[in-house]
Amino acid sequence: MSMITLRDISKTYGDFQVLSHCSTWVSKGEVVVVCGPSGSGKSTLIKTINGLEPIDSGDIIVDGTTVSAPTTNLPLLRSRVGMVFQHFELFPHLNIRENLALAQVKVLKRSKDAAMEKGMALLDRVGLAAHAEKFPGQLSGGQQQRVAIARALAMDPIAMLFDEPTSALDPEMINEVLDVMVELARDGMTMMVVTHEMGFARKVANRVIFMDRGEIVEDADKDDFFGKPRSERAQQFLSKILVH
Repeated sequence: MSMITLRDISKTYGDFQVLSHCSTWVSKGEVVVVCGPSGSGKSTLIKTINGLEPIDSGDIIVDGTTVSAPTTNLPLLRSRVGMVFQHFELFPHLNIRENLALAQVKVLKRSKDAAMEKGMALLDRVGLAAHAEKFPGQLSGGQQQRVAIARALAMDPIAMLFDEPTSALDPEMINEVLDVMVELARDGMTMMVVTHEMGFARKVANRVIFMDRGEIVEDADKDDFFGKPRSERAQQFLSKILVH
């Protein structure tokens, strides 16, 4: 069953074609990694899925809901499709527990007590329960990103989108975030991940999408992509990124 379907998506910024006739899908419980050179449209593609980036043409359907339909409640859709960005987007004036509770209370109408309890359980899951009363500025970048993942999970999402979640982190913090994502994948979370972390892709991805110049150049099973990429452009990309 397809949880996310993109059909012939195109988008321009002025004269610049940022997405060109992109089609793909993500099945329930599947992990799809999106990779490619900078400026290839990866982040824009993933942001169209919950309506953060409007599209010029095509259709995006998430669990039966057409994202661009005028009747679609985008705030409700975004509460069901978790999004984790490069930068953590935590509220600096709220402590960690309050950061996790806020959207649960405002959007899901949970009681504050229930929201705090849910938040604490998820902080424990990402290994940060001891930091619940701290403020974001007191945590490392890797810890803040794990809080951001916990906050998205607090909304009981049907799928999770990750937009280069480790690109703003120091190298030693990357693995602590990837470890949480690996556990999510093993638990069966539907995930679409924009990343350059090819080790992560090899470990947990079901499929890999390779983009270049706004187009999906390859959409292949992980083993096929790493073993025998069809396009010369993907071969060049992998030869540079896997050389070390």
